[in-house]
Amino acid sequence: MTKKDPWRIGVAGLGTVGAGLLSLIAERPGFSPVGREVVVTGVSARSRHRPRPVDISHLPWFDDAVALAASSDNDIFVELIGGSHGTAKIAVETALRAGKPVVTANKALIAEHGAELAAIAEASGAPLLFEAAVMGGTPAVKMLREAMVGDEVEAVAGILNGTCNYILTEMEATGRPFAEVLAEAQRLGYAEADPTMDVGGFDAAHKITILAALAFGCAPTYAAAEVEGIAAIEPIDIRLAKDLGYRIKLVASAVKSAEGVQVSVHPALAPLAHPLAQAGGPLNALFIQGRRIGRIFIQGPGAGAGPTAAAVAADIADVMTAAVRPVFQRPAAELKPFAPVDATRQVGRAYIRLMVRDEPGVIAAISETLAEAKVSIDSFLQKPVEDAGVVPIVLTTHAAPEELILEAVRRMQGLAVMIEPPRMIRIARI
Repeated sequence: MTKKDPWRIGVAGLGTVGAGLLSLIAERPGFSPVGREVVVTGVSARSRHRPRPVDISHLPWFDDAVALAASSDNDIFVELIGGSHGTAKIAVETALRAGKPVVTANKALIAEHGAELAAIAEASGAPLLFEAAVMGGTPAVKMLREAMVGDEVEAVAGILNGTCNYILTEMEATGRPFAEVLAEAQRLGYAEADPTMDVGGFDAAHKITILAALAFGCAPTYAAAEVEGIAAIEPIDIRLAKDLGYRIKLVASAVKSAEGVQVSVHPALAPLAHPLAQAGGPLNALFIQGRRIGRIFIQGPGAGAGPTAAAVAADIADVMTAAVRPVFQRPAAELKPFAPVDATRQVGRAYIRLMVRDEPGVIAAISETLAEAKVSIDSFLQKPVEDAGVVPIVLTTHAAPEELILEAVRRMQGLAVMIEPPRMIRIARI
């Protein structure tokens, strides 16, 4: 290859992002700052004849993505198939073992197999880049991999799933229940036919696992993440939280302490004036807390053909400029799984909603139960009766170990005045 030769790209996976990348390259083949063009010399997908927004009839077709990864006709392999196992994993391993740079948007693959892929990449001297795997076109990965290397990152936290953010935003705006808004999100294309990965919190868990590895220089440890989705969130909780000055968001966080690293995804209350509470619809948003730099906030699109394809193109440009960095901030041999922290021992605050009988002594019983569990009340709200004999009561706690708050919830569940089990939602520590 001479300095004037184009870089040849093989693209496996021609869904939304793959088609977006082909469109970008067709419009701007010279997007890289090195002054050389990019050409697509091979593509692969499940179906060759599926209707697509881009013309692929002139491109060499590979029925097997692994064969495309191994082909000598491309200089960079771009994996946009998805999934943590099977063809995607084998194809990426094949390209890396051949010493070929790999660019991927596959968050599940990196979160679950990142350490072993980093070792293969390092052994062969091939870059492995995945900016598009987290927050689409918003440069969260580059921020941690490049801009923060002069500091010590203490925590990252944010909204990493646009589907959940859209659903919660619409539930608040319309008062409709989760199932109804989810069905609308599926019709609009914001949610998959099987939305489990998104609404169950697993998509966000993959992303925060990757960010934790980059932030703290450890091996991605997806299995250690604590994950809770949004399916149990009810309109009443969204209304009551707002009355108390909060908005419910699905918050993914990774926090480093002397004990280890706590990685979690769960619904949480953010103050209405907080930037995370202000990020509505399908937007993503992230805080990075550095020891010296302090707090950095970034917000932008977390998905979509244009933004995500732009992130893939940025990684391709990095390969072309010969940028060389460890995959996860340190040599592969030094990557160790982070030591998970017992979440129940972490100190935090909580929102607790109770549906109780409308009778004397209820508030006294609740207060006494909380006191017995060594949890104190920060704020208390009793709403007017909605149904005959049933009163919604909501309270927020002062900071306490989560195990004590959970014990208080268990005790209140046993009170005779309780109509249904208490609902607890954490208050975000941001």
